[in-house]
Formats: sequence, structure tokens, C-alpha cells
Amino acid sequence: MHALSRVPREAFLGTPPWRVIAPVVGGNPLKPDTSLETAPEQLYRDVLVSIDRERRLNNGQPSSLAAWLEALELAEGDRVRHVGAGTGYYTAIMAEVVGPTGHVFALECEPDLAARAGENLAGYPQVTVVCSDGSSHDSGPCDAILVNAGATHLSPVWLDSLRTSGRLVVPLTVARDGQGRGFGRMLKVVRRDPDWEARFIGAVGIYPCMGARDPETNRRLERAYREAEATSVRRLIRSPHERTETCWLHGDGFCLSRE
Repeated sequence: MHALSRVPREAFLGTPPWRVIAPVVGGNPLKPDTSLETAPEQLYRDVLVSIDRERRLNNGQPSSLAAWLEALELAEGDRVRHVGAGTGYYTAIMAEVVGPTGHVFALECEPDLAARAGENLAGYPQVTVVCSDGSSHDSGPCDAILVNAGATHLSPVWLDSLRTSGRLVVPLTVARDGQGRGFGRMLKVVRRDPDWEARFIGAVGIYPCMGARDPETNRRLERAYREAEATSVRRLIRSPHERTETCWLHGDGFCLSRE
């Protein structure tokens, strides 16, 4: 994605030194190798960068985000929603792709991060930063939504906002600690009126999405991952129906189906 080369990552990460978190090859993914770096070129490796150590919030790994952005199939003029924008780095990359005729709504629930994103993105007139719970804030019809935090279920606001052929990419994760951080898979949903396509596209470990986590759905999601292959999912069904053997995750207002 050429937009990655047009946005300086260091401009979104505060003053150095930066705490760089290297990818884990084997070992414990909850205890990755970290280092303090002052040279901007170190930020252009395939690494996470801490933006708040206490809250364990990071600027995501470029290879993962590039794959998710690719799955969004963004085009010039698209109207996009970025849930969990952090300090705005990947929002800026989306803004570069959609261009001046498009628009990106950057939603961030943490007030300090939303304020930083607003400052960092001030040079992009096609970006609007909103401090809000991204699972309930409706910024209107859109062509694509990237949820950059782990959910147990699909918010009706996300699904209702998508235009025909609109794409949603969201991590469905099982919480592994008391703060809701966990692991799961990225789900891509495409609206094909009257039907919906749904496919899992890769593994993910990520912090939680405020407002999009439910303890009971977390248990059902954990069971679904354990008992049935996630790659068997083919459709999203929104109409009410009885649970059948083709239901991979039968939720409240949505069902991921193998049908």
C-alpha cells in the first residue's frame, strides 16, 4: 500500500525515545521483546510502538494493519469509519487512500488519545475526529468500517451504516484477562443486499472495543472457536431464526453461518 510510504509514523507517536515492541517468533506473545529507540528509522520495521504503557495501548504492527486495510478495498472518494483510531496514524493512511473527495471519521473513546489524534490529523481536511464509543456512534452511511479493537459481537450501528457493497473488518476476540484483552480472528463482512457475505481472514491479538464486549457472547465465541473451524463461516444472517447446525456463532441480532 503506497499510502504507508506517504505518512511519517514518528509524527503520530510523540517525542522519543519510543518503546518498540518486536514481533514474537515462538515464545509467549504476552511477553514480547521491547526496546527504547530514538532513531525514526526503527519505527519503519514491522513493529508495534507503545503509545500508553500503563494501559498497554500500542500503535499496531504495520503488516497486520496493511492486511486489514487491503481487505477494506478502499477507493478514492470512499466514506470510511475508523473505530479505535488511537493517535491517528492509520487514519491518516486511509485518508491518503480516499483522497480529498473521500472522508474518514476517526472514532476514539479515550479523550487524551482523541485529542492527540485531532492535533496529528489537523492537516487532513477529509478527516473528522470524534471522541466517542465507536460501537454506538453513528457517523452516517459509509463504504467501509475498520474496527481497531476486539469485539465479541457485531454492533448494529456498524451493520446498519454500511452501504450496499460496504465492507466491515473487525476482530472477534475472546478475552484472556480482566481488561478484555484477548485473541481471535479478523472477520470481513460485505453487504450484498439482501444477503451478507462473511469470512475470517486472519488471526489477531488486540485490546478490547468499548461497548462491543459481552460476557455471555464471549463464552459463546470461545466455544465456537474451540468446537468448529472459523474458516467455515460463509454468511452473516441478520433475520431472526432458530439456531441450527450451520450456525457457527448465533448471537443477539446476528448469526455467523456456515450455510
